[in-house]
Formats: sequence, structure tokens, C-alpha cells
Amino acid sequence: MKLATLRNGSRDGQLIVVSRDLSQAVLVPEIASTLQAALDNWQLIAPQLTAVYDQLNSGNHPHSFTFEQAQCESPLPRAFQWADGSAYVNHVELVRKARGAEIPESFWTDPLMYQGGSDDFIGPREDILLPSDEWGVDFEAEVAVITDDVPMGTRAEHAGSHIKLVMLVNDVSLRGLIPGELAKGFGFFQSKPASAFSPVAVTPDELSDHWQQNKLHLPLLSEYNDKPFGKPQAGEDMTFDFAQLIAHAAKSRNLGAGAIIGSGTVSNKQGTEHGSAIDEGGVGYSCIAEVRMIETIRDGQPTTPFMSFGDKVKIHMQDHQGQCIFGTIEQTVKQA
Repeated sequence: MKLATLRNGSRDGQLIVVSRDLSQAVLVPEIASTLQAALDNWQLIAPQLTAVYDQLNSGNHPHSFTFEQAQCESPLPRAFQWADGSAYVNHVELVRKARGAEIPESFWTDPLMYQGGSDDFIGPREDILLPSDEWGVDFEAEVAVITDDVPMGTRAEHAGSHIKLVMLVNDVSLRGLIPGELAKGFGFFQSKPASAFSPVAVTPDELSDHWQQNKLHLPLLSEYNDKPFGKPQAGEDMTFDFAQLIAHAAKSRNLGAGAIIGSGTVSNKQGTEHGSAIDEGGVGYSCIAEVRMIETIRDGQPTTPFMSFGDKVKIHMQDHQGQCIFGTIEQTVKQA
């Protein structure tokens, strides 16, 4: 099943069911007015939404209309919880290596995670508005899941059953502000502005064999200023799967229905010490910072600049038939 949120002038938008090929959609106010309302009572609501989805895909729904991704909010325009992990330890290892530091052994057994701002997400086709482009503006292409209620203390072997929807995310980062914040010893805040999620959120069963062991096994595609930038396999080199990330988040607290858990920047080892860009025959990268890390390790200093006003990013994912699964995140950095 595929779900999206139509912009309607309210804070939480209007829930719609979207066809498998992303061509048609249906309003479902008689079932649930918002995605959060559906998640609050998922066990009862999901079968009703699935029935609409099946009818829509058969071409027999009398009230279907053309689906326009540009009219969508992020599936949850705001959320009670947005916690982003760093499941690809290769990415963390590069960060450390670029500044001459070894990675602690605990990073391979205990996930990194930060609490993101969730009161204001950006729409998937909305501009990234910032006061300055001198703060080291970067995109981060990631996968994220939405859960139902997760009780405190839920173990990893049971946490996967709480995953109800999967989507993509651009976790915008202000790299120039991060060192000063981390030096205070209290984590990210100003360096993590609003994130954007894919137009469509998808149930795991819709992903078929591409969803295995609580990981999404497809390339995550990103383009930067209309050029291919990254195509790493999201299921490879993921040290912690989503069940492990959920269990980590729920160790000492309950997670409410609608909690969003991110994977962190998707990153592949690529079999070489210095990685490899797409034009060099590699799978590329999912953020500019990783390119700069490679340049620092290889050349002693980075040369690729971060994003400036007018720069564009596109993030999406296709199945093996070339069908876009989640819709596309397409954003331009502009001055607020």
C-alpha cells in the first residue's frame, strides 16, 4: 500500500491513497483524515485503506484523480518523534579517519542516534530555505521508517513488527555549525534544520523481496545539480537494521505511533580505501561531506564545496523494472 499527504492548508494535510504506479490517488476522509490518525489506530484502519488501494490499482475506483507529487507534504508534515541513526558505520569511520581519529569499537555494537526536530518538516518539492549558505549546507540521502506504538524495552527481535511504513528522507545538515555544537558536548540543534521526506510512504509488504531482515535492498539514487551523485545499495554495509535502531530508541522510553526512525546517510565501502564517484565507476555518495572526507584522506584537504543558493538535489529509488517507488524529493537551496 502507498500513502501520501495532500497539502490542504492545514497543519497535517489530507491523507490520500496512491496507486502503485503513482499515477492516481483517492481521498479517504471517511476512513482517516490524516496519516497520523491512521497510525493512531493502524490495526483497524490499515485493512480499510488496503481495500481502497486494491480497488484503485484495479482501475475501478470511481473517485480517483491524477496524483501530483508537487501537491504533497511530507507524509507526516509534523511528527511526535524524529530520531535519526547512523546505521552505516562506514560513513562514521570516514568522518573519523578524515580527522586522524580511530573509530571506537563500541560504534560497531551500539548505534549512534540523535533527536531531530519534528515540528516542521519540509515538503518533498519545497525549497530548502535558509538565512545563509555559508553554514556548510549539505543533503543526506537516507531511508526512514514509521512505527506504530513501541513499548519501552522492546527488543530488536520484536521491533521489526512495529514498522508500518517506509520512506526516503533528505536530512539537511549545516556542516559548518556542527563542530561548534558538538564541542559543547550536548549534541545537534542549530546544525539540523527541517528535513524533507519522499512524497509517498510505502508498507513493507509492497516492497516484496526488496525488504528483507528489516533492510531495504535497492540502490538509493541521488542527483546533484542534475548530475548523478550517488547510487549506493541501501541494504549493504548497514551495520544496524531498522529493528535494531528502533530497539535502541525504545531502550528507556515509549515510542508513540507515528515515530520516524532514520537510517543515517547511506554509505557503501566500495572495496577501495578512498571510495569512488559514479564517474569513476563507483556507486558514489549520499552526501557532500563524504566526498570531502575522501578528498581529505586522499589529498590532505577537501576541494568540493558545500551547497550554495541555487543548488539542487534529487533523491529517489527505483525497483528493478525502473518504476519509481516513493516518488522523488526535489529541492533547491534558496535564501529565506
